[in-house]
Amino acid sequence: MDNRDEVREYLTSRRAKITPAQAGLPAGDRRRVPGLRRSEVAALADVSVEYYAKLERGHLAGVSPAVLEAVARALQLDDAERAHLLDLAHTATGADTLSRPRKRTTRTWTPDPSLQWILDAITAGPAFVRNGRMDLLAANPLGRAFYTDVYASGGQPPNLARFTFLAPAARRFYPDWDTVADVTVAILRTEAGRDPHDKDLHDLVGELSTRSDDFRTRWGAHDVRRHGTGAKRFHHLLVGEVTLAYQSLEMTADPGHALSIYAAAPGSPDDEALRLLASWAAAQDTGEPAAAPRPPSASP
Repeated sequence: MDNRDEVREYLTSRRAKITPAQAGLPAGDRRRVPGLRRSEVAALADVSVEYYAKLERGHLAGVSPAVLEAVARALQLDDAERAHLLDLAHTATGADTLSRPRKRTTRTWTPDPSLQWILDAITAGPAFVRNGRMDLLAANPLGRAFYTDVYASGGQPPNLARFTFLAPAARRFYPDWDTVADVTVAILRTEAGRDPHDKDLHDLVGELSTRSDDFRTRWGAHDVRRHGTGAKRFHHLLVGEVTLAYQSLEMTADPGHALSIYAAAPGSPDDEALRLLASWAAAQDTGEPAAAPRPPSASP
C-alpha cells in the first residue's frame, strides 16, 4: 500500500515538535524550520542526511528495525508514536496485508452472548465495547443510560467520534471538550496506522474532515495515543457533573475491539450519581414509571 504521504507528514510533524534544546543541540541562528533540521535528526539517528531525507519523503519499505528504532529515539517518540511508526513501516512493505486478517465490518458485528452477560454483570459503572473507529458496539444497561446523548445522536452503530465533533450535545456532555477532542482524533489516527485497509474508518475520517474544522485541524497534527487508563469529567443530563476513572482493555478474542469500564470513587458524590442513574436505568428496562433522578447536589 502506498502510504508515502502519510509517512512524510508524520515524520515531518514529529521533527517539528523537538526543539534543539530538547535534543541537546545548540539552537544557533537563522533557523528557518520549527524543531530540528533533517541533518540534525540524521546525525542523532546515525544515518546519512540523504538516507534520512529518503525516509522523510515517505520511503519506509524495507527499512531495518534498527534504523526505525534509531529514528524513533532521535525524534523522542513515546510508546504510542513509536508503535505508529512501526505500523507505517509494516504498511509500506505490505506486511500488514499478510499478517492481519480482515475484520468483519461493524454492520454485521454482534457481541457473543457471553460477552453481553459479562457486560450486564457489571452494575456499578458504565461498561461498553468499542472498536478502533470508536463505534459503540455493546454496553451494559448503565452504559446505555450514561451514553443516552450518544445513542440519541443517531447512527448505526452510534459513534463516539461523530458525536464528539458533530453533535451539539457533546460540548455539554464533555466539560473538557478540547481534551476529549484531542484524544478522540489521536485514537482514530492510531487506528488508521494499525489498520490502513479499514474502509469504514476512511469514510468516517472523510466525513468528519468535511463537516468539522475542529476535526480537520487535529487530524493534520498526526498525534497518536494509546488509550488505556485515566479520569474524565462528564455532565449528564439526568445526574449532572461526574468525574469517573476508566480502564480500557484490549479484547484478545476479538482484535481491534476494547472493553471500557468507568467507575467512581466509593462513597463520593460521583458514586451516588451513578447509583441514581443505575436505578433510573433499571426502572426503564422493566417498564416501571420512574422520575428522572436529581443530581446529588440538587436541593430537594
